[in-house]
Amino acid sequence: MLPGQEDPYTGVRSSSHIFSSLTIPDGRTEKYNIPAFILPNPANTQCNRLNYSAKHILLDHMTDELLHAKNTLTERIEYWTGTKGNAKDAIPGLWMYKYEAPSARIRIIQRPSICLIGQGSKEVLLGKDSLVYDRDHYLVTSLDLPVVAQIRDASPERPYMGLAFTLEQKEIAKLLAEGSLPIPSKLPTQRAMSVGQLSLSLIDAFLRLINLLEEPVSIPFLAPSIKREILYRLITSDQGYHVRQLSMAGSQSSQIHGAVQWLKDNYNKPVKMEELAELCHMSLSSFHHHFHNLTAMSPLQYQKWFRLQEARRLMLVDDLDVTRAAFEVGYESSSQFCREYSRQFGNSPAKDIRLLKQSGPMDA
Repeated sequence: MLPGQEDPYTGVRSSSHIFSSLTIPDGRTEKYNIPAFILPNPANTQCNRLNYSAKHILLDHMTDELLHAKNTLTERIEYWTGTKGNAKDAIPGLWMYKYEAPSARIRIIQRPSICLIGQGSKEVLLGKDSLVYDRDHYLVTSLDLPVVAQIRDASPERPYMGLAFTLEQKEIAKLLAEGSLPIPSKLPTQRAMSVGQLSLSLIDAFLRLINLLEEPVSIPFLAPSIKREILYRLITSDQGYHVRQLSMAGSQSSQIHGAVQWLKDNYNKPVKMEELAELCHMSLSSFHHHFHNLTAMSPLQYQKWFRLQEARRLMLVDDLDVTRAAFEVGYESSSQFCREYSRQFGNSPAKDIRLLKQSGPMDA
């Protein structure tokens, strides 16, 4: 019999394998090399029952593979964040974290990144939007965004374990320029932050990147290709729309990215909204609209948040006093600085820095 031809006695098609698309439990639709007898045969009811069972056996197998990959990710993060591991700065752009207790809500700048969780869960507040992700989901951020973050599930017995991978706009733009990539569907949200369903292919790429820590001499040669694969998996996923847009010259997202970069580079200087709008080649009203859609705040709110965050860093890392830190970030009045700092971080500058030094930073 020819491949795909039906046996007149058994009703079974002869081809050993054919490629077919299946929607699997983690939400993806991918092509798999599936035994032909799994595919339904409308003319043979008994064969169809076998097909149905075999198909679900295959789906169960793929679910087991995904679960195994998630468990392996947890084990790898636990190893490299433990006393035996030493992964700090070994692979540029990759960070792994472990926490043994839930955290308070902490205000941070979320950098452009993709974050995965091996164990536990985390909530991120962007404006009034709440985004929760866990070991079944990832968080992707395509702009520097001021957020409030909280680790929700963590204990000494089951610690929170996560990783973050920095997204480089130049690398994304380079990938987009090299070929016609599948175009992801536009997201219902217009925010530059979203949560996606974690896939086996994405976890597998991260595991191969982490495993390079076992052979440091190979990192400079093999890590770039794996990082490229991670970017490909991300920008062709359902959550890759804004990441893709931010790297495309002339898009509204890319133009707003230019304004955000200007605010970051000039946070200690006065800003005129008309000049920022002109920088983005937009009218003033259009600029405000698109900026708020992506960041959930106005440009002035963004600048204030970034100023206070930088002042916090200067006091925490560079040990500046309150008055000097306020002046460095553009405040003329230390009393106004202290009022706005307390509103944003919940404590006076001195008390906040003391608590931060006791508790340590939080990421991923």
